[in-house]
Amino acid sequence: MYNLKINHAAVSRFFTAFFFIIGLIFTGCDRVAPPQACGPVPTENQLRWQEMEYYAFVHFSLNTYTNQSWGYGDEDVNLFNPAALDCRQWARICKEAGMKGIIFTAKHHCGFCLWPSEYTEYSVKNAPWKEGKGDVVRELADACKEYGLKLGIYLSPWDRNYADYGKPEYITYFRNQLRELLTNYGEIFEVWYDGANGGTGYYGGANENRKIDRTTYYDWKNTYKLVRELQPDIVIWNDGGDRADLRWVGTEAGFVGITNWSLLNGTGEVDWGMLHFGLEDGDSWVPAEVNTSIRPEWFYHPGEDAKVKTLPKLMDTYYNSIGRNATLLLNFPIMPNGLIHPNDEKAALEFAQAVKEAFAVDLTDKAKAEASNIRGNTKKFDASRTIDNNKDTYWATGDSVTTASLIIDFGRPATFNRFLVQEYIRLGQRVKLFKIEAFTGGAWQELATATTIGYKRILRFPTVEAAKLRFTITDSKSCPVISNIGVYDAPQILTPPTIIRDQAGEIHITPADAESEIYYTLDGTEPSKESKKYSVPFQSEGKLEISAIAYEPSSGKSSPVTHEEFDLPRKDWKIVGIHDEEAYAIFDGDPSTAWHQHKDKKMPADLVIDLGQSLNISGFKYHPDMGLWGPGMITDYEFYVSKDKRTWKLVSEGEFPNIRNNPLWQMKQFLPENARYIKFRALSNTENNNNIGYAEVDVITN
Repeated sequence: MYNLKINHAAVSRFFTAFFFIIGLIFTGCDRVAPPQACGPVPTENQLRWQEMEYYAFVHFSLNTYTNQSWGYGDEDVNLFNPAALDCRQWARICKEAGMKGIIFTAKHHCGFCLWPSEYTEYSVKNAPWKEGKGDVVRELADACKEYGLKLGIYLSPWDRNYADYGKPEYITYFRNQLRELLTNYGEIFEVWYDGANGGTGYYGGANENRKIDRTTYYDWKNTYKLVRELQPDIVIWNDGGDRADLRWVGTEAGFVGITNWSLLNGTGEVDWGMLHFGLEDGDSWVPAEVNTSIRPEWFYHPGEDAKVKTLPKLMDTYYNSIGRNATLLLNFPIMPNGLIHPNDEKAALEFAQAVKEAFAVDLTDKAKAEASNIRGNTKKFDASRTIDNNKDTYWATGDSVTTASLIIDFGRPATFNRFLVQEYIRLGQRVKLFKIEAFTGGAWQELATATTIGYKRILRFPTVEAAKLRFTITDSKSCPVISNIGVYDAPQILTPPTIIRDQAGEIHITPADAESEIYYTLDGTEPSKESKKYSVPFQSEGKLEISAIAYEPSSGKSSPVTHEEFDLPRKDWKIVGIHDEEAYAIFDGDPSTAWHQHKDKKMPADLVIDLGQSLNISGFKYHPDMGLWGPGMITDYEFYVSKDKRTWKLVSEGEFPNIRNNPLWQMKQFLPENARYIKFRALSNTENNNNIGYAEVDVITN
C-alpha cells in the first residue's frame, strides 16, 4: 500500500479556486454591466410625479358666482359664501376615482385669494364665508392628508385685481404669496403657473389693458429658485418663460401627440409641435402633462350640467394621455355651494371602474417571454424581466443592438385587445418605432405600430385570439431597456353617436362603428331600443331637441346618450358680399369643417349674414376652427343686428376667454332684438394676425 501524505491546505486552496472558476462561469453573466444612460434622464422628483399618473385639478373662485370663464378682478368679494363647502367631499371623490393628488386654484386671474393672504384685502378674509375666518387651502390640505392624497397649488401669475400688475413691484407681491402657499400648508408636490398674461382688468381701479413680456417679466429663474428652496421635492409646471420641470401639450382637449418624447431643449423658443410631440434630440427631460376638464369649461356653469364628458370620451382621454407617456390632470369645477356636482362625481367614478375593469387581468401573469437578444446572455437582463411585476428590472440588449423582438407565449389561445409597454426611463427614453403582432392562422398578423414608449404606452386594437404575441422594436436611439409588458382583454365601451343638422335642416346621426344600431327621441326623453330606429337622414323643422344612443345587438349594451339642441334651421341663410361657396361650411352643422376669410382681409373683418326672414334674436354662437394648423380663432368681437342692412345696432361686444385652449362653442346672449341681418365683426385673434376662421355660426332665437 502506498502511504500518501495529503496537504490539506493545498487541497482546500484547489477546491476554493475550482469553485470560484465554476462560479464565474455560471454567474459571470450576472456581473454584466447595465446599459449606460441614453440622453437626458428624469430627476427623482420627476419620477415620483410620473408614477402618480392621474390626479385632479379643482377650479373655484369668484367667477364661479358670476358664470364667467375668467374674472376681471372687480368681482365683489361678498359673492364668496359657499354654504356647503366641503373639501373632504372633493378628496373623497378624487380618492375613489383613483387619483393620487389635487392641484387647487388658490388664485386665478381675477386675483381673489382662497387663503387669508396678508398681502391683499382681496381674499377670503374679507368674504362673508365663515365670517372671514375661513381658509380653503387649509381645509383642502387637511382633507388631502386625511385621504392620502398629495396637494398641488395653482397660482396665476396674471392678476387682474392688483394695482401694480405689470410693474416690478408686482413680482415681490407674487413671490410673497408664493412663499405663503409653499410654507404654511405642508408638502406640495406640484406648483402650476398658467400662461395667460396681460390684458384688460380692474387693476386696483385703473380699468385698463396692460401688456407684459412673458419671457422676462416674471423672472422665472429666481422664482423657480425660491420654489425649490421652499419645497425641495416639488415639480414645476409652466407653459412659458424659462423651462420648467413639466410641459403643456399645446391643447386642453385631453391628448398629447401620438409621438411623445419626454425631452425639450433647456433654452430657446418652443413651438406648438415641440409641446405636443416633445423633441427627440432635446437636451433636457421635460415630460408632458395633459390637462383637461371633465366639462367643456374649467369653472362651473349650470348650463354644462348635461355636458359632462361621457365614459367613452374619458377613456379616450386616458389612452391619449397616460397611454401616450404623459400624466392626466382632470378638472372638477366646484359649484357655488362649494361641492363637486353629482354628475361629475358619477362620471369620474364610472371612469375609474372602467379603467379598473380594462386592466383587471394581465395575460402575461402565466405566460413565458423569450427575446431575440439578451444583454450578456444573462438572466439579469432576459425577457422574463418584462413580466415579473418589478418596475426596477428590465430586458436589455447588447449595446450595439437597436432592433430586437420579444415573444410572449400564453401557453394557450387567449383573446386580447390592449398592449401595455414601459421603458426603464431612469436610463432615458430610447424606442423610436415598434410593432406588435399576433400568431394566428399559422402566421404572424400585425396588430398595431407605434413610435415612442417612454414611461408608459398603451395600444388599442380589435380583439384577436392567439397563443403568442410578438413585440418588435424596429428602431431605437440606443439599446432598448424594457421594464414592463402587459396584455389585456378590455371590455368594449360603446361610443355615443354624433348628431348634426345641416343647412337644409336634415338630421344626420352617425355611430362610431358601422355595426351599431341607432335609436333616438325628439321629445327630450331617454332613448332606448324601443325608441325610433335611425336609418337615413331626415328633415326637421323649427327648434329641435334630439337624443340618441348606439346599441349593440350582440351584447344588448347601449352607449351613453348624445343630446343636442338646435335652434331654427339655417336653410334660408345667405352670406352677404362673399362669393365663395366654401364659406357655407359654417352652416353645415359639422364643427370639423371650417372656412377662413381671404388672407388679404384685414382686421377688423365683418361676416354679414342674411337670415332670410325677421327673427327675434337674443344671442349668437360661434364655434372656432378646431384644426391644429389653421385656427384663426377670434378672441375679441363685436356683434350687430339690422332690419334693413343699412342701420346697425351693436348688441354685444367683448372677448371669448381661453378660446385657444378650449376651442368649443362660444355663446353670448343679449336682450332680444328683431332683425333680419347680423354682422359678426372680428377684432383680433389668438395669433395676432389677420387669419379669421369659422367652423360654425348660429343665432339664439326667442
